[in-house]
Amino acid sequence: MGYLPLGKDGSNLFFQVISARHEKKSTIITTNLPFAKWGNIFDGTTAATAIADRLVYNSEILILEGESYRKRS
Repeated sequence: MGYLPLGKDGSNLFFQVISARHEKKSTIITTNLPFAKWGNIFDGTTAATAIADRLVYNSEILILEGESYRKRS
């Protein structure tokens, strides 16, 4: 997530999907952006905060750091 901005319609649709799955199904999201920059992907910080709140509630966040395997020759 984070390759391209979703815009207003995409952000609203993504929020609806996350809200429908909230506390019912497991969801895995991978991104190279920290939560502070999610406002650039979604239609502003309000949508980003609402989505992040539902995703991080009762969840496990893994932060992987280090050299990318894709950059190795």
